[in-house]
Amino acid sequence: MPYSYLVNPRPRSVEGAAVHVRRIVDLSVPLSASTQIYPGDPVPRIEPAATIEADGFNLLSLRLGSQTGTHVDAPYHFRADGARIDEMDLSLFAGEGAVIDVTGLAPRARITWESIAPAAGRLGPGVIALLHTGWPDRYGTPAYFDHPFLDADACRRMLGLGVRTFLLDFPNIDETPDAAHPGEGFPAHRLIAAAGGVIGENLRGFEQIDFTPFVSCLPLRLAGADGAPVRAVAMDLAPPAR
Repeated sequence: MPYSYLVNPRPRSVEGAAVHVRRIVDLSVPLSASTQIYPGDPVPRIEPAATIEADGFNLLSLRLGSQTGTHVDAPYHFRADGARIDEMDLSLFAGEGAVIDVTGLAPRARITWESIAPAAGRLGPGVIALLHTGWPDRYGTPAYFDHPFLDADACRRMLGLGVRTFLLDFPNIDETPDAAHPGEGFPAHRLIAAAGGVIGENLRGFEQIDFTPFVSCLPLRLAGADGAPVRAVAMDLAPPAR
């Protein structure tokens, strides 16, 4: 289940203003050998490489895909000439978030512009869009991949407003193909990649965000990679003391 944390309220000085984090909501799925993976992705292997009993210290050996668990995609995921994850402007991975409530949709429903439009006034350059479907309730089951997906027109309109970072509480911004559903060629992935944007998938806990969040989804610095796992969080920042 998702977690949120109350933190020490001792203020920190940022550019002369005293600010502090009142609460942190964890938006990440646990990363383990049982983490649900996208069909065909590498199965994660996490096992002891050293133990206190045998070696005097604990150390894990990790083998996993670049997009295992909660992760972000770089444009290189869908464009040979796109930026790799370690080449991207880090400001794309941290900023004010806008939770867009599109809960209640049917399996494999389109998230249309009509669903996004009520939140359009909160979207703009530098704002991180969090698409909240409630789909983490199905995490760990085959139904998780029958998720809603972002319509290409809605994606274009969001990009037109200046959004460059899209975070999802489901596994794929496009329809996930299977034997009965061929998909549409991943149009939202391609549109966002062409705009130099970021997609974050397999997040959770959006229902706990009852404040205007500062969101961080900073990736591992994997050289030349198409994406990387993240520890995504939403922070409730107190306004600077006057």
